[in-house]
Amino acid sequence: MKKNRRLLLATSVILALPLMSGCATKIKASSTHNPAPPEAFSSYGRIALKPVSFPSGYRGNPAALARIGGNLEKNLEPSLKQWNSGSANGRVLTIEPVVEEMSFKSGAKRVFLGPFAGSSGVLMHVTFRDQTGKVIARPQFFQRTNAMSGGFSLGVNDNLMLMRIAKLASDYTVANYAQPVGGPTGADDVAVAAN
Repeated sequence: MKKNRRLLLATSVILALPLMSGCATKIKASSTHNPAPPEAFSSYGRIALKPVSFPSGYRGNPAALARIGGNLEKNLEPSLKQWNSGSANGRVLTIEPVVEEMSFKSGAKRVFLGPFAGSSGVLMHVTFRDQTGKVIARPQFFQRTNAMSGGFSLGVNDNLMLMRIAKLASDYTVANYAQPVGGPTGADDVAVAAN
């Protein structure tokens, strides 16, 4: 009887290992900190925010992308309104957020598979361009939800991840308005890709 239990336990562990190895997201950031732009964003008379998008040809979750975009617009709207109320100086800064990679586990997937659905993660680059098209800054932002917290929250933490990445991007924009200071990417040392 004990031999059967041991065999059953060993078989269960062997079968569960491949499932658990797929839980970690393969999406990685390249750094934990974004460098400061060459000048403060306040030197631009107008600042415009483009809609969040995926790179051409990338197939991601459009509902998750819309949530990131909605949160980013909501976070930046009061600041943009204030900044753009002053006199124009001929200089325009355009903010172009692009979600480069996304692995988003929906609530339905979390309900049925729980932590076995794997981790969620998102990597977004935001390009700041002047009126000539010159890139002024290109910070990256990263967020993830591990499989266990995503699974046991039934997807709530996956949705919070989308709010957090929008907040990181809007915080960077606001922080660099008065003076160039850079800001965090949202990644910890574990989430940074090895070079």
